[in-house]
Amino acid sequence: MSSTVRQYPPGSAHEAGHSDVAPGEIAVGVVIGRASEYFDFFVFGIACVVVFPQVFFPFESPLNGTLWSFVIFSFAFICRPFGTAIFMAVQRRWGRGAKLTMALFMLGTATAGMAFLPSYETLGPAAILLLAIFRCLQGIALGGSWDGLPSLLSLNAPADRRGWYAMLGQLGAPVGFMLAGAIFLYLLSTLASEDLVEWGWRYPFFVAFAINVVALFARLRLVLTEEYTRLLEERELAPIRVSEVIDEQAYNVFIGAFAALASYALFHLVTIFPLSWINLHGERPLASVLTVQIIGAALSFVATIASGWVADHFGRRNTLAALAGLIGLFALSAPWLLGGGTAGENLFILCGFVLLGLSYGQASGTVTSNFSMYFRYTGAALTADIAWLFGAAFAPLVALGLSMKFGLIASSLYLISGAVCTLVALKINRLIETN
Repeated sequence: MSSTVRQYPPGSAHEAGHSDVAPGEIAVGVVIGRASEYFDFFVFGIACVVVFPQVFFPFESPLNGTLWSFVIFSFAFICRPFGTAIFMAVQRRWGRGAKLTMALFMLGTATAGMAFLPSYETLGPAAILLLAIFRCLQGIALGGSWDGLPSLLSLNAPADRRGWYAMLGQLGAPVGFMLAGAIFLYLLSTLASEDLVEWGWRYPFFVAFAINVVALFARLRLVLTEEYTRLLEERELAPIRVSEVIDEQAYNVFIGAFAALASYALFHLVTIFPLSWINLHGERPLASVLTVQIIGAALSFVATIASGWVADHFGRRNTLAALAGLIGLFALSAPWLLGGGTAGENLFILCGFVLLGLSYGQASGTVTSNFSMYFRYTGAALTADIAWLFGAAFAPLVALGLSMKFGLIASSLYLISGAVCTLVALKINRLIETN
């Protein structure tokens, strides 16, 4: 297939689209899909801190058990681009419905499989191997669950409200964390530690499976209708080979991924990392930390909504650049806040969640408009995969490992590097556009 960029005159049928589908309807599908995905990831991430060191790594120290759990945590992000490549081929051959059904069935199976896993004491090293395999399957499935709705939402949003509609899909992140955190908070508050490690930790994974089933039918109901099919065709949002995107548009993929790096790095440094740091230092009950984080997620929800208004008034890229600078300044406070007792820890978490909402609310697709229509469907999916891989996959592992060895200044430097990458990528993108 030719990679020629197709241009249409303003106001043409292809430019405006024939299908009478409101952006709000598309947003519903985006929010449902993203909330279910984030819930899965937060359940696994919280479990890496709360129970996995005891269940799968009882032969290691608490620190090493947590670090090994974070290694397995990263596998899903490593496998995600491969899932995109595999399932784009599935969609080209069998269609969107088959692709989405297969991907979410795989995601649900992997998640439920974790719930039934025997512990290390029962199965030995095979238990760790199975956990790693299921985690890889989660990543492949999430890569395959791309439905094109975020790109469709961006293309059909009013020109003066693109920041507002861009943030709608990002609301799935705080919603997913609030749900996952609330379930673990309930378990921590009601079960003895022995019961939690023995069987209680499995419950959130069963819930994740049920949510995936609901999300599957909700998304299929949207993406398989005649109106959505016609709209996707009018916008030329069709899957192409990942290799073709890399050959022709690698610079756009990497600029898009690095432009969002500050937000993605912050993502796990205010959710999973503080939980692990405070837990290993034994300064306060995990239930207390989760309570503050759930409040922070609620603030992040409000901040994500606010990001839409800010971006529409000041520009999405200006907003992302300004917030990258604020994230860099926030990173400098990490050693004093996280090392400053309960009050400092709470302030770090709450301020971090607010910044996360403001920045992550506009991190999706900020520069994917650089892709022509021909490349956008696959290019947007691959850009998100690379952003997650570089920005978030290793954040808990690197931040915890380096901070335990060199102090919290190491986590500050990690986050500052993400902010610098975002600013450089946005600057390069602006230079490309002006030339």
